Amino acid sequence: MLIRSAETADAERLLEIYSYYVTDTAVSFEIEVPSLEEFRNRIETIRKNYPYLVLEDDGVIQGYAYAGPFKTRAAYSHCVEVTIYIDRNAKGHGYGRKLYEALEAALQKQGILNLYACIGVPAEEDEYLSDDSEHFHAHMGYRLIGRFRLCGRKFGRWYDMVWMEKMIGEHDGK
Repeated sequence: MLIRSAETADAERLLEIYSYYVTDTAVSFEIEVPSLEEFRNRIETIRKNYPYLVLEDDGVIQGYAYAGPFKTRAAYSHCVEVTIYIDRNAKGHGYGRKLYEALEAALQKQGILNLYACIGVPAEEDEYLSDDSEHFHAHMGYRLIGRFRLCGRKFGRWYDMVWMEKMIGEHDGK
């Protein structure tokens, strides 16, 4: 198993992983699969300021995780929003934990203190969305800090969205 920085050459495989979450689930609230060019641009943009990691097992990318700005104002410079996607056929191997641990270590080196995850959640689990992501983040040490009800509509259904937070550093002067 290898965790490394994503390259634009990885875009096709990463988009393959992500496409499933767009077309077959409400995990992503994106409705249309982005083009390969758009996805490459997203990788390049993120990599300018934040880590964008991939996990390979036996030479095949099985998942990826990255951080991006939480908000763009300067006072938020110690905060990021984190994102993770694992190949739908590769769950249960600990890839998510390993990716998030590597992402947290890289972010700590950058002086990041607060991690935020925006997660789609169902009022009731259905074939498009479960509580798995919320449970995964809780298991990784995130805590629920807010819920927006009926804010995302996909597949003709309304879904909630939660924000979860994890502190990974000491806040001076608090």
